[in-house]
Amino acid sequence: MSRAAAPVAEIGLLIYPDCQLSAIYGMTDLFRIAGEWADGRVIRVSHWQSTDKEVACTWDSHPGRPHRLSHAIAPPSLVMPEKMEPYPAAADWLRARHSEGTVLGSVCAGAFVLAETGLMNGRRATTHWAFAEQLARRFPDIHVADDRMVLDDGDIVTAGGILAWTDLGLTLVERFLGPATMLATARFLLIDPPRSSQRPFAAFVPRFDHGDVAIRRAQHHLHAHLSEPLQQADLHAVAGLTERTFLRRFTAATGHRPNTYLQQVRIAKARECLERTIDPVDRIAWDVGYSDPAAFRKIFHKLVGTAPAAYRQRFGIAAAEG
Repeated sequence: MSRAAAPVAEIGLLIYPDCQLSAIYGMTDLFRIAGEWADGRVIRVSHWQSTDKEVACTWDSHPGRPHRLSHAIAPPSLVMPEKMEPYPAAADWLRARHSEGTVLGSVCAGAFVLAETGLMNGRRATTHWAFAEQLARRFPDIHVADDRMVLDDGDIVTAGGILAWTDLGLTLVERFLGPATMLATARFLLIDPPRSSQRPFAAFVPRFDHGDVAIRRAQHHLHAHLSEPLQQADLHAVAGLTERTFLRRFTAATGHRPNTYLQQVRIAKARECLERTIDPVDRIAWDVGYSDPAAFRKIFHKLVGTAPAAYRQRFGIAAAEG
């Protein structure tokens, strides 16, 4: 790479306590490799260390030039969001950069760091699907779109999974160095071009710790009999509640209406079967409670974002083990 080449952009990577350093160095390497395919055009990368009191530059791929950050990115955290403390110095630094015209970004739980700025209030943002509920609860003014892998909202761009720094990195390579360079970089690194959705990776995680004993009893019945024809009246009876009370309490406790919850449970079981068996798709549909294979495929695609056969091709391990 020619150090004399004027960078087309500078991307600042924020190092905060317990952040994922592999994302910092991975993005640094990705942008450097992209420059090798870009006919002399390069992306400048700088690392910014956050302490309790300040944020300072600790490394720069093009030292000696004044900093003009096009993007400032908060990487994933290695600790769960509930253990992440506020980082006021980092939030102040990000707000100051934003006021100068810098686009702010985050990856995975880095969204919690970015959210501390208040700049995402009233905006759409994504994070890891497993952290979406916590982000929405802690920052209720943010519209969390947890199905998205990368969500570009103009002056704020967020990415979902813990390894979605590759998706965000390639998105920025395409923006600054062009689609040909992005594809060449992806091929060299043996990674997919930027993905659009987290849905094929997201798992349904039912809540049982909500404290509503009657609803938990209905949930247990539903899980035990998921392949059987179930009427909502069956669940009312198991819970010992009237229809109206049951619907209100079930939705409040689980976050889903009963029919949607049942679909999630059945599709979760179908995903497991697609991953771990070589049973025909129609047989799996029947085993999880769908007598109409076409209806099963439609619901599967709606919830997972891909067809059952394509899901098996990507995630199935039974054929490989055989």
